[in-house]
Amino acid sequence: MLVRDAMSTVVLTIGPAHTLRQAAALMSARRVGAAIVLDPDAGGIGILTERDILNSVGLGQDPDTERTHAHTTGNVVFAAPTWTLEEAARAMAHGGFRHLIVLDGNGPAGIVSVRDIIRCWAPPRQQATLGLSPIQVKI
Repeated sequence: MLVRDAMSTVVLTIGPAHTLRQAAALMSARRVGAAIVLDPDAGGIGILTERDILNSVGLGQDPDTERTHAHTTGNVVFAAPTWTLEEAARAMAHGGFRHLIVLDGNGPAGIVSVRDIIRCWAPPRQQATLGLSPIQVKI
């Protein structure tokens, strides 16, 4: 299976001047773990992940004043739509990250995540067939 078969083609794209709180709200609303940051002044395409936001907050930085440009990964590893999922997984494991921006000739074509790859490799959950029940957590 190829990256183009697993990637999300509807991606969140933000600018470098968004605050981290704005980025987090947009990512949460769209239920995504990464956003493409388009910054022509800093070299083009970067990525902001939930981990970048978490690291900033963990350092005590204010998410209402911190801008995405200060937390964006700029030297991004890009995938091609024609990569195999094995190639994408290898790149993620080697680089220690969970998202790859997929580029085609015209720019970003999508994002592929570890979750996307697992979804393709793992069979659908069949709790009833396996006799499993959902985990209940009491707080």
